[in-house]
Amino acid sequence: MFGGPRHLALAGVGARGRAWPVPFSTAPVLGFRGRQVAVLASGDPFWFGAGGALVPDLAIGEWRAFPAPSTFALAANRLGWRLEDTRCRGLHAAPYARLIPDLAPGARLICTLRDGAAAGELAAWLTAQGFGASNLWLFEALGGARERVRQAQADAFALSGITTPVAVAIALQGGPGLARVPGLPDARFAHDGQITRSAVRALTLSALAPREGAWLWDIGAGSGSVAVEWCLAGGIATAIEARADRVANIRANIEGFGIGHRMTVIHGAAPAALAGLAAPDAVFVGGGGNEALLTALWAALPAGVRLVANAVTLETEALLVAWQAARGGSLMRIELARAGPLGRMRGWVAERPVVQWRVVT
Repeated sequence: MFGGPRHLALAGVGARGRAWPVPFSTAPVLGFRGRQVAVLASGDPFWFGAGGALVPDLAIGEWRAFPAPSTFALAANRLGWRLEDTRCRGLHAAPYARLIPDLAPGARLICTLRDGAAAGELAAWLTAQGFGASNLWLFEALGGARERVRQAQADAFALSGITTPVAVAIALQGGPGLARVPGLPDARFAHDGQITRSAVRALTLSALAPREGAWLWDIGAGSGSVAVEWCLAGGIATAIEARADRVANIRANIEGFGIGHRMTVIHGAAPAALAGLAAPDAVFVGGGGNEALLTALWAALPAGVRLVANAVTLETEALLVAWQAARGGSLMRIELARAGPLGRMRGWVAERPVVQWRVVT
């Protein structure tokens, strides 16, 4: 019988008990494959639980599940919250930054936490994000004899003696949080000036058409801003960047937006750095586009992949014009200007035009 020490003690299984290894691994359970094995887990094993970790390695018929009300269901029922309108997150093994896309005034969250100390840490993190006015409900040992529910405001959190298992419900107040449309401000990203600017990024993401679970290659990623916003829209992404200092910026953005579970970065130059990667759903060429790269991509990508390439130099623009003539798709020239000082008055200051090629392989 496998489970956490608390579950094994509650079940009184004695010498038959096996505690989960630290760091967590399903290997000990799978080592008994073919024998009668029980796994003890709280609530619903397929909602941030052990079931989701075990089943990918088992066949239908090898396992049975006996779910109980989840932590999320119990917490929502204590507060009278509609669960379908509440965002449920597992922070027991994830960074607090995972909540960044969820931060919005009026939103409601229920989160599992790793231990009692995490409650105060989360309250401090929310305060640092501008959501210190949020109301928190702390749930200890939900559904058991030791159950306790306490309330506090994030920026005045002073609860102590917190016992596990622990979860928290949050009614968010503050803000403003992230916009839900592409084209976040450039200042929101770590970058050295090599970034697809906000307005162009919005048009680029529109062309790439992100979808839930779709995979993007962001080639010549610079700051990784396009890949970041692709992930915020529900996709997954691999950023490829040749310069080590820019790889560091990409990693900072992955951490800063809490998307480490959706986005990775490869330090290297395409096309060589693409070796071994499975085929994506979309490709963005933002920097370093050249004949060799486009030739390699066209040969490697299967049919149906959306390819978007941006050019700011005359040489790369000529390349895209030639490829569009040969391969189809559409070309768009993006010209933007911003108001700026002109003597004692103001005038339009033109930005570098961008030529964008969109095509489906």
